[in-house]
Amino acid sequence: MTDKTTHFGYKEVAEGEKAQRVAGVFDSVADKYDLMNDLMSLGLHRLWKAFAIEVSGIRPGDRVLDVAGGTADLSLAFARKVGASGQVWLTDINNAMLVRGRDRLIDHGFMMPAAQCDGEKLPFPSGHFDCVTCAFGLRNMTHKEQALAEMARVLKPGGRLLILEFSKVWQPLAPAYDFYSFKVLPWLGSKVVNDPGSYQYLAESIRMHPDQETLKTMMEQAGLGKVEYFNMAAGVVALHRGYKL
Repeated sequence: MTDKTTHFGYKEVAEGEKAQRVAGVFDSVADKYDLMNDLMSLGLHRLWKAFAIEVSGIRPGDRVLDVAGGTADLSLAFARKVGASGQVWLTDINNAMLVRGRDRLIDHGFMMPAAQCDGEKLPFPSGHFDCVTCAFGLRNMTHKEQALAEMARVLKPGGRLLILEFSKVWQPLAPAYDFYSFKVLPWLGSKVVNDPGSYQYLAESIRMHPDQETLKTMMEQAGLGKVEYFNMAAGVVALHRGYKL
């Protein structure tokens, strides 16, 4: 009996192998992850994340879960929103990224809980959070449907799930976007982190990720209602928002 396979970028790998390969990518880039985000997006990722915060509806006292939170951009912003009476959990499957995020929160004066865990198997009780977010992490998960179901499970009724992720660009821009993705990004990766392969994977993983409408349907199938999405940068990135029924 052969193992099930999944995609790692454009490669087909055994399902059990993908998580290890993704871990290798983020171990390699963790030290300069934030710098590369600024360079790759010309700083636009900060605006995309600010928009996600704006439409999250987070109020003082809320409980927030940041899945695949990495270096804690969203966690830090949410911590400022929820205040002393609220709670924000920073989680990531990758230890190198989680340590950087946790240290960053501490440096900004926030002693918040952090947990190394798999987004497909969240160690939290059902109906616990007012908001769950996952920014640029879903496409790296092996079983996206399972991850969405888990994120929906831990939401309170009426709670919000926000997925911020690369998506399908407006078709007339596709040739220019492909050139940027497959030529410029690996070149930047080679110059800044001495790792063009990780940014080749980034470009490939974006193309393998579900488009806007497909992800909307997946969220609905996970038990979320009133699902909508907001395209940014001509569809380079989309923010999906759904509510726990």
